[in-house]
Amino acid sequence: MSLPHTAPYYFVPGPSKWPVAAGVSMLTTMAGASGWVNGTVWGPGVCIAGIVAMLVTLYFWFGDAISESESGKYGARIDTSYRWSMSWFIFSEVMFFGAFFGALFYARSISMPWLSDLDHKILWPDFNGHWGNAGPAGVIEPFTTMGPFPIPTINTALLLSSGVTLTIAHHALRAGHRSKTAFWLFMTIVLGAVFIGFQAYEYHHAYTELNLKLSSGIYGSTFFMLTGFHGFHVTLGAIMLSVILYRVLRGHFTPDSHFGFEGAAWYWHFVDVVWLGLYIVVYWM
Repeated sequence: MSLPHTAPYYFVPGPSKWPVAAGVSMLTTMAGASGWVNGTVWGPGVCIAGIVAMLVTLYFWFGDAISESESGKYGARIDTSYRWSMSWFIFSEVMFFGAFFGALFYARSISMPWLSDLDHKILWPDFNGHWGNAGPAGVIEPFTTMGPFPIPTINTALLLSSGVTLTIAHHALRAGHRSKTAFWLFMTIVLGAVFIGFQAYEYHHAYTELNLKLSSGIYGSTFFMLTGFHGFHVTLGAIMLSVILYRVLRGHFTPDSHFGFEGAAWYWHFVDVVWLGLYIVVYWM
């Protein structure tokens, strides 16, 4: 980002087609995903097409923003706008995960005890309201719940370590050590990639050996929605950090002006914090 005195009072970009393209891509992705989970033939193809379209849109959209920044069009007021925008975006993500944590709390702490209390013994005489059951109706295939060892605990160590390496990279950038910044940023991305790989293995283990699926009642649906969306956010964060690494290698950013790096770092640390809550609530409680 350029220095404030070299930029206009407040840069206003021209009309852009990318917001519309992003909206259409997201709509296509979610329509395909809904079809996919409901077993339609067209669902997987439409979902993948939407994801590809979104990646292409983001590539060109962020490319435009990077070009504007590197050409000196951004100043202190644009920097403030970006910081507020990223803050509200992360707040919306807090609400997003809060909804899923709330659903988990309601199912485990309210619905399960309610369905197993004395008033419901006539309907469900053999139902025990402990968490991780197959439900009172007997229509869910038996499954084994997922414990915290070893993969979830390993993944916790990986994400906590990635937060440390990213912080080291940030301090290196502020000190003007570009090669050190690139190294520790690369290590952060590697740790994130290993996390994603372990989670993929965990999902394979759940489906093939534990018979734990998205259709395994409220336990299966909350487990995969929380861990799956978190894994999706880790993937997005790794992509963001990869773009930042590319920009660092290209000579972008200065010790005093590097909000692109900071915004991606905020997002990554948010993902770390969400995982800590998820690790405790989903795997231990």
